[in-house]
Amino acid sequence: MFNWIGQTIAVTALNLRTIPQRLGSSGVAIIGIAGVVIVLVSVLSIASGFTAAMHGSGSTSRALVMRSGADSEMTSGLGGAEVDVIKQAPGLRRDGHTAVASAELFVIIDLPKISTNTPANVPMRGVDRTVMRVRDEVTIVEGRMFEFGTNEVVVGRGANGQFAGLTVGNELHSGQDTWKVVGMFEADGGIYETEIWCDSRVLQGAYRRGNSYQTVLARLDSSESFNTFRDWLLANPQVNVQVRRETEYYAAQSRALSGLIQGVGYGIAALMGIGAVFGAILTMYTAVSTRAREIATLRALGFNTTSVVVSVLVESLALAALGGVMGGVAAYLAFNGYQTSTMNFQTFSQVAFAFQVTPQLLVMGLVYALLMGLVGGLFPAIRAARLPIPSALREL
Repeated sequence: MFNWIGQTIAVTALNLRTIPQRLGSSGVAIIGIAGVVIVLVSVLSIASGFTAAMHGSGSTSRALVMRSGADSEMTSGLGGAEVDVIKQAPGLRRDGHTAVASAELFVIIDLPKISTNTPANVPMRGVDRTVMRVRDEVTIVEGRMFEFGTNEVVVGRGANGQFAGLTVGNELHSGQDTWKVVGMFEADGGIYETEIWCDSRVLQGAYRRGNSYQTVLARLDSSESFNTFRDWLLANPQVNVQVRRETEYYAAQSRALSGLIQGVGYGIAALMGIGAVFGAILTMYTAVSTRAREIATLRALGFNTTSVVVSVLVESLALAALGGVMGGVAAYLAFNGYQTSTMNFQTFSQVAFAFQVTPQLLVMGLVYALLMGLVGGLFPAIRAARLPIPSALREL
């Protein structure tokens, strides 16, 4: 047993020391695997960033009330009388006699993207006076909060960075309406940072919505108050609504696009991985053929075939690990934190987010690289072990 381990270590060390002599062929395998890892990690970082933006918007102590049967804010509708009933529900936090709930209107306006100057659907949300108490993670970072009853708006940091005309002090034109941008807010990187906020009453008048809303976002007494709040509303014949935790709503919103991005990422990586595996196979076959006499000499001296197989596999895994690390570092430096926006197909509006190259994605990339190295080195390792000793010793 110890003799086998010693032989394996000796042969493996010899293989690794001779890698610089085969730098050209080894470099092909390393670069090929690194390229696959870059593509895999960078594409999946899009899904990771989008999901983080959506999940970061939710709180278990907030409940979203929509019309029964609606699958998003865009397809929901609530009358003013229904909103009044919702604000009377038990389990809802109150500040004195005021319910900490925001009745909201959600519309889409067209603004050009800064990067491409192409039109984009930007969400504009009409909110209640209680909005900052409902969404306590939101802070004004530039300018001030808009005054209710006026055509003033505040914009999220993500919207400010992605769409033209949303700097503080500018006037925003949408149809026949003009809105003055008076502030910019942050929301811990959540989806709200893609939005423009204004007074819901003013927005109702601008879009001729009468006394109607689409959702009510309610802050609960506690996370445990959700069932009390929901059950009371579902049993009340005055309203026809569905009630969901905010976290559940945004998790469902992100599922379709994240699944699509992940499917594309895995598909591209699989196709590129096949090419990288063939590159690794050719590299290791070259390594075996150029050292046929060395391998035959070692076997003639009594080194067993298993040691030879393991040494070739270890060399292939070492090259793959190097490619995986290089690819992961390159993906992190190039894409982590990169700001962009994409369409949320549930609301047909843009969502601004940042790519997130997480530790989990880096580990996944490295594991995938090692898997490619293992497959790429397996057949050359078997060939090395089966080389006929007499004929291999005669090779120049």
